[in-house]
Amino acid sequence: MTTRIWMQAAALGLSGALLAGCGDDTESDQAAQNGDTDATQQTADNTNAKQADTEKTAANNDQAQNDQAQNDQAQNDQAQNAEPVSLIFGTGGTGGTYYPIGGALKGVFEQSDLVENVQVVSTGASVQNINNINDGLNHIAIVMSDVAYDAVNGENQFDGEPADIQALAGLYPNVVQIVATEDSGIQSIADLEGKRVGVGKVGSGVEQSATKVIESAGMSYDDLAQVSHTGYADSVTSMSNGNLDAAFFTSGVPNSSITGLMQSTDITFVPVEGDVADKLLEQYPYYEHYTVPAGAPERYDLDKEVDTVAIRNMLIVGSDMRDDVAAELTQRFHDYLESDKVSVGALKQFDVDTMNENLVAPVHPGAESVYQAASEDNAMDAEQQSEANGTGSDRKDSNSKKPENADAESAEY
Repeated sequence: MTTRIWMQAAALGLSGALLAGCGDDTESDQAAQNGDTDATQQTADNTNAKQADTEKTAANNDQAQNDQAQNDQAQNDQAQNAEPVSLIFGTGGTGGTYYPIGGALKGVFEQSDLVENVQVVSTGASVQNINNINDGLNHIAIVMSDVAYDAVNGENQFDGEPADIQALAGLYPNVVQIVATEDSGIQSIADLEGKRVGVGKVGSGVEQSATKVIESAGMSYDDLAQVSHTGYADSVTSMSNGNLDAAFFTSGVPNSSITGLMQSTDITFVPVEGDVADKLLEQYPYYEHYTVPAGAPERYDLDKEVDTVAIRNMLIVGSDMRDDVAAELTQRFHDYLESDKVSVGALKQFDVDTMNENLVAPVHPGAESVYQAASEDNAMDAEQQSEANGTGSDRKDSNSKKPENADAESAEY
């Protein structure tokens, strides 16, 4: 009996050992299968990574080729842009200020390698100059801001047809100067009623300002005895001969035609002041107050000052002008104004640092690049000046050494 029990126990033990051995083989097989799966996944990951690297390399190569193509195109464009251009410069009547300015700038611009030649032409001034640029007849011109404002906004004579012009620079103020023969008895704008008046050539900036001044006084052309669309020279001749009582001269001060008239005829300067001036400034954003001084030989040497209004002039181009040419013209004009070679008095009557201020037309990108560079240079100069005067961190850390007028010095820069 004991022997039988022992034999059964032995059999059970052997069975357990065999079962245990079978369990180890199953787990090993599973581990092997898992290992194979991991290896397969790793291989797939490696393949995908290599494919991604290949695609990235191809993309980089494509980008490099595109960049090279763009660089080549840029070089071709630059080479093409280096070709010099011929410019037609629209000015005004030969008796005004625009024409001699064109003559002076002709030599300035032709010093550039980008400008082959400049042809200065006499025109009917602002309106015609803008129309000529639109038609491709002029490339650069001088205009009054009021006409440019209307052109850009498609108003008045440009109604519904805005002009595609851009500014290179602001110039001197164009002063509304109304002169009357002393015999006419004209002392104010209201006194123009029933008189013979020269209002400038048809479509000119002079006529535009004449119309606005007359309207601001509550009148129209119908209130005048005679309206003569004469330029400066013809207006002077007619006043000298007694055929006109008064005339508008909207230009820089002095106007050579007025100076000539004063040599042969007693005249009176008619002010634009009071309600007339206030209405102009309120209605039109490009007008500003201006006073012709008394006792200034270079400005008619008047016995008493004359209050009037003024409109700034502008140097404009077509928007299709090359950026490099526009930048070159702007830079050379700026440098000319800062030199001692300025030959036209009107160009001495404004601050060169205000060339890009209060412009009523968009600034050409080429000109803007010049102004931006100048602004950065000025900022750097101001910072260096500030450091030189001890307004930097060293100064702040040494308050005990601060002079009494340090705040005033800081305010200067």
